[in-house]
Amino acid sequence: MDAAPTYTDDFARFITASPSSYHAIAEVARQLAEAGFVQLLETDEWPAGAGSSPTAERGAAAEAAGVSAGPAGAASGAGFYVIRDGALIAWFVPAAAGPTSPFRIVGAHTDSPGFKLKPKPTIGAYGWLQAGVEVYGGPLVNSWLDRELEFAGRIVTRGGDEHLVRTGPFARIPQLAIHLDRDANNGLTLDRQRHTSPVFGVGDLAHTDLVDHLAGLAGVTGLTGADVAGYDILTADTAAPQRFGLDGALFAAGRMDNLTSVFAGLRALLEVAGAAEGSGAPAPTISVLAAFDHEELGSQSRSGASGPLLDDVLTRISAGLGATTEQRLRAYAGSWCLSADAGHGVHPNYPEKHDPANRPVLGGGPLLKINANQRYATDAPGAGLWAAACAQAGVAYQEFVSNNDVPCGSTIGPLTATRLGIRTVDVGTPLLSMHSARELAHVDDLPALAAAAAAFFAPAA
Repeated sequence: MDAAPTYTDDFARFITASPSSYHAIAEVARQLAEAGFVQLLETDEWPAGAGSSPTAERGAAAEAAGVSAGPAGAASGAGFYVIRDGALIAWFVPAAAGPTSPFRIVGAHTDSPGFKLKPKPTIGAYGWLQAGVEVYGGPLVNSWLDRELEFAGRIVTRGGDEHLVRTGPFARIPQLAIHLDRDANNGLTLDRQRHTSPVFGVGDLAHTDLVDHLAGLAGVTGLTGADVAGYDILTADTAAPQRFGLDGALFAAGRMDNLTSVFAGLRALLEVAGAAEGSGAPAPTISVLAAFDHEELGSQSRSGASGPLLDDVLTRISAGLGATTEQRLRAYAGSWCLSADAGHGVHPNYPEKHDPANRPVLGGGPLLKINANQRYATDAPGAGLWAAACAQAGVAYQEFVSNNDVPCGSTIGPLTATRLGIRTVDVGTPLLSMHSARELAHVDDLPALAAAAAAFFAPAA
């Protein structure tokens, strides 16, 4: 695809800026604000402009937030966003939207499997300084060995101030040399408590404090570990995203599950907001990007897809449009959610792990994900919607279904459908090495997902 090189370069920069869910949300918010979207706080009373777009109301909302009045080229609509911890909801309301206008939602998640710092994280033995970590989600643990890792996330001071921090290359989980484990190549077994603590130096444990080091990176003069009341700090691979292979068609990076979808949804939303009014949509729809946290843990949190965040925001948007409860439910009934999460391309060395008739290849287009037991929320109408969006965008797509002997994972899709009753279809970018510290994609599939998401937001008449 002609768009692949530029898109991939932009995506690589996005990944580099997003070593944790908190950094990812900060980068999404930065790009939204740069495009004129207005940040709203959940604790504030939202202006009418948050659910409608009259110029005066929208201008007042922007003035209160201290930013420009709205997305460039979109004077007939209004864009806003809300942050809750490591999650963000952003939306664009066209001028013609009303109390029963349906929502078009692209749902994704900001977190990835890895390791998270424990309390009292400075540990070590035999002259080594190490970090005490807890396994986060379901990482492919052996892929994290012998890589230069960074710690990244947020710290909160005793005064309640929150700061983003990242160390850059700082730690490594060293594997035992083959000379000391002659059977390692016959089957590597890692004890998650004893074998996964990264080393970050040598020296005197009594005079080293990892939290103190993190506090020093917060950019606040005089801040020390004693001032830190809590933290959410995770690991990330520091190797730069890289194109490689024949014609540079392959792309390797960390956290593509699921920053591929977060970035695609962001680009699609900015495209819709920047487009001129009159897209040809049969009815004005409100475009929403829902980037949740904690999907890798099951989404059971206030910033996860099982929490109330999306319903809270949609309810307040509807209220801003003057909707009654009945009108809001009518809007929900006409709405769609595109649950976008990474999926599995066929692995050439393990073809038996895939369904014999459905083996999507990298470079063949984004996936339509299907499961008979509703681990994915796709049904026949959803398949039709996705086919229409891809046709409008001019991209091919592939169907994915699991081998019956291989358990199927799940996504935010069934959770969103269950919580809100909004029709949902599951899609995503095909990857190899999912949940590795470094995953593999094809450069053509990345912009294809964004193009299909943009068509989903603005369907042709």
